[in-house]
Amino acid sequence: MTAQNQILVVEDEAVIRGALKRLLERHNFAVSEAGTVKESLEKFDMDDFDVIISDLRLPGAPGTDLIKATSTPVVIMTSYSSIRSAIDSIQMGAVDYIAKPFEHNEIIETISKIIREHSRAERVERVPQQDDDIEPPVEGMIGSCPQMMELFRRIRKVALTSSTVLINGESGTGKELVAKGIHRLSTRKDHEMISVNCAAIPENLIESELFGHEKGAFTGATATRTGLVEAANGSTLFLDEIGELPLEAQARLLRVLQENEIRKVGSVQSRKVDVRLVVATHRDLKQLVVDGHFREDLYYRINVMTLLIPPLRERGNDILKLADAILQRTCKRLKTPMMYFSDAASRVISTYSWPGNVRELENAIERAVVLAETTEIGEDLLAIDLHGSKEAIEADKVASSNAFPPSTEPVEELSLEDYFQRFVLEHQDSMNETQLAKKLGISRKCLWERRQRFGIPRKKKQAV
Repeated sequence: MTAQNQILVVEDEAVIRGALKRLLERHNFAVSEAGTVKESLEKFDMDDFDVIISDLRLPGAPGTDLIKATSTPVVIMTSYSSIRSAIDSIQMGAVDYIAKPFEHNEIIETISKIIREHSRAERVERVPQQDDDIEPPVEGMIGSCPQMMELFRRIRKVALTSSTVLINGESGTGKELVAKGIHRLSTRKDHEMISVNCAAIPENLIESELFGHEKGAFTGATATRTGLVEAANGSTLFLDEIGELPLEAQARLLRVLQENEIRKVGSVQSRKVDVRLVVATHRDLKQLVVDGHFREDLYYRINVMTLLIPPLRERGNDILKLADAILQRTCKRLKTPMMYFSDAASRVISTYSWPGNVRELENAIERAVVLAETTEIGEDLLAIDLHGSKEAIEADKVASSNAFPPSTEPVEELSLEDYFQRFVLEHQDSMNETQLAKKLGISRKCLWERRQRFGIPRKKKQAV
């Protein structure tokens, strides 16, 4: 590589492409050319450039497709009559746009500014080029499929703003990892991020936990307490499963977003706070608004920047890459010899639907490592079918019939899942979440996760 900044110009009209190349070369840029997105991807490594300048409308794929193919900043060229399209390109991830016919000075100033703000050295450090070393920009999150690359690109963009971020994804996809990634890349990274799982705190305590309380505000409030929102002053507050937040707490949170201030439970005085809010949910908040379980004004306040985490079953070859990385990490953590998956195990991993997503994959691999007697992990050790596949149900029936002699009296077959669902449905009107969890011998968080898995929503108290 030379000391010159490398620019790729993608334009199907040779006259415009040539004029732009000569202009950039006069200002000491090294310029490469292509006529289409396909030609660009076939001839060049997109990450070798400092800036890519592409026309929006090209033969075949549009210029915006280059945004998804690289972490290199992309500038879109468009005509004055298509400014709306240029704005749409910015929302898709283009760093800027240039309107045709363009001013020479404007182009040079734009490109120079982008290079200053997006040095290639910084990008290379943030996104290693070797697939085996990829850890962009979310620590511990691996992915190179188009959906994950788009997610990583959006994380980099939103991290540099102070906007509220809504992370949407199924349980187990890594919503807290994404929140940590946003915080780590933000200007607030020197302060600790405060994380709260709204589903894991009892409803009668959540307002006190979030906003604090004054001494004597309620029975048991023996001292003044600082809430988690105030503790996140100057930092990032991550609220996981915000859809479980009671309506009363939603009203207080709205005040934080609107006025940048909090008022402790039992207090008449407010205090200013500087908090960057990141929230997450696996639920459809818009439907919760329709159902009256989520405030419409709060919904529009938090739905500023939305990040969608794809479920594991939609990530293609990422599943096997992720499984290999988890296996290595697990072997190191458990201090066992390095292991590998058999061909049959790899096939099962890549074809299973993974309803529990990455969390389920991690649990399956850890169980296999603990049980393995050789360095090869076979499909039987993964026990993937125990998570609800048809093969597992049949296997369990066969195993049960072999283990216990047949009874002459009819016996109702009741699995652990059936027992859980029946117990919760029969007792949730007479017990609160803490009592239910204690009777079942699990934590409140585990109770909540199982409710989500089996589709048993927690009954909400009616707002007065």
